[in-house]
Amino acid sequence: MRIFGIDPGSRRTGYGCIDTDGSRCRLVVCGAVTVSTRIPFSERLAGIYDELVSLLATHRPECVAIEDVFFARNAKSSLRLGHARGVAMLAASKAGLTVSEYAPTEIKLAVVGYGRAEKQQVQQMVALLLRLDTPPTPHDASDALAIALCHAHTAAGPAATRPAVHQTAVRSWRQYRPGSGS
Repeated sequence: MRIFGIDPGSRRTGYGCIDTDGSRCRLVVCGAVTVSTRIPFSERLAGIYDELVSLLATHRPECVAIEDVFFARNAKSSLRLGHARGVAMLAASKAGLTVSEYAPTEIKLAVVGYGRAEKQQVQQMVALLLRLDTPPTPHDASDALAIALCHAHTAAGPAATRPAVHQTAVRSWRQYRPGSGS
C-alpha cells in the first residue's frame, strides 16, 4: 500500500510518501512545499494546493493521512493552519483518495511510543523505522512521514476496525465519550 502523509502549514506544508507491505515500510519521497510569506495568503493556499495536486498525481498513493487540527494559543495561527489543512484535504479529495486524520498525540504514540515526544525524537524514529542513514529534514517532512507511518501501523493493527476520525459515527455532542474513540 502506498500512503501519502501531509503535515499542513501555511508557510511550509510537509509531505511524505511511503510504501508498506504491512510489516515493513519504505520511503518513496519526502519534502516540504514552501510558499513565500510575501505573497497574499490566498495565493499561498493556491500554491500549496497546486503542489500537492502535482505530488499526488506523480506518486499515486492509495490513501492520504493528515494531521488533525490541534488547539493553539493564537487564534489567527489556528485559522491559517485550518485553511492550509482544508486545501490539503481538497487536493486529496479531488484526486479521489480517502483521507484519514490523526491527532498529534496519536501520531507520536504510534511512531515513538510516547504521545508527548519531542520533534527530534519523532525525526529519529522515522529514520529508524524507514532505515534511513540520516533523519529526514525539515521537521515538516519527518512529521509527514510520521503521519504516514501512523496510518500504516493503525490500518494494519487491531485499530483498523475502528472508524477513522472523520468517519466517526457520533452524530451529537451528547453521544461523545472521551477516550472511547467516538
